[in-house]
Amino acid sequence: MEHFRTVVSIGPGHPDIRLHDKIITLGSCFAHSMGERMLLSKMNALANPFGVIYNPAAIHKAIRYALFNESVPQHTFLQNQDVFLNYDFHSDISAPSFDKLQHQIKDSLGAVHYFLRDTGWLILTYGTAWVYERKDTGEIVANCHKVPNHQFTKRLLTEAEITASFSALYAELLAFNPSLKVILTVSPVRHVKDTLELNSVSKAILRSACHNLTQRHSEVSYFPAFEIMMDDLRDYRFYKADMIHPTEVAEDYIWKAFGERYFTADLQKFLIRWRDIRAALAHKPFHPATAAHQQFLKDLLKKLEELKSTVPVETEINFVQSQLLP
Repeated sequence: MEHFRTVVSIGPGHPDIRLHDKIITLGSCFAHSMGERMLLSKMNALANPFGVIYNPAAIHKAIRYALFNESVPQHTFLQNQDVFLNYDFHSDISAPSFDKLQHQIKDSLGAVHYFLRDTGWLILTYGTAWVYERKDTGEIVANCHKVPNHQFTKRLLTEAEITASFSALYAELLAFNPSLKVILTVSPVRHVKDTLELNSVSKAILRSACHNLTQRHSEVSYFPAFEIMMDDLRDYRFYKADMIHPTEVAEDYIWKAFGERYFTADLQKFLIRWRDIRAALAHKPFHPATAAHQQFLKDLLKKLEELKSTVPVETEINFVQSQLLP
């Protein structure tokens, strides 16, 4: 037997993502994790600018706000325990006053609007098909913000609702930015509060919707993060202590698979080079004044100087220079 595990084939890819391509990640905490890895890798990414959003309807709504650079309706704001929040965004987007939150959301939407103009890639991660609808307006929220449950109706989105919502948004996105490509993923994080049985129903709806969308739209692809975690890394050693979220090792594995499918050969070579530099930057010497460590810093500084015309490394250069002895 060649393998003692199920290796998920990621299929033939389109290695089109280059180092300086603009990328936006939106959706669940998995989208945040992948976006942060891109930023650490000096890629031109905007990582989950609206905070973690789990359901497709809310993700699409937030994108539409940014696409048209619209003001968020007044009735979507609320105050809870002296903090102002908005039903259409994560609680990370909050403020001590209504005006401050309004400006914060306006600035965030404006930044995404202008970034979207020439973004090459939009990566969406759907976390759950379960949604909460406000009983007073009938609107689906991104976050309940600990408002009592009796003010909401909980239900499952249907595959038809997800595909119709995405397709309408996608047409608007292409009218705004015809070169945009979309990568869909289903979050491997299980929503155990819905029970494992109903979490499975939810994930099945999301996965079926993603498949349907890739069949309808040629520039929409699916990356099997969910399948890699569930089938390839099906051991609890790849989960954090909560037994729900992937460990850093699991995220490294999925990140590598993502790169093999979508990153150009030049970008993959750069990432290996930058990974080594990051490891060197993280090195903490016992004796920083030794000749050996000072030479190590000079060599590292030379490597950074060679990259400064390729990616912004001013912060790293200043950090190394601060450790060099006069």
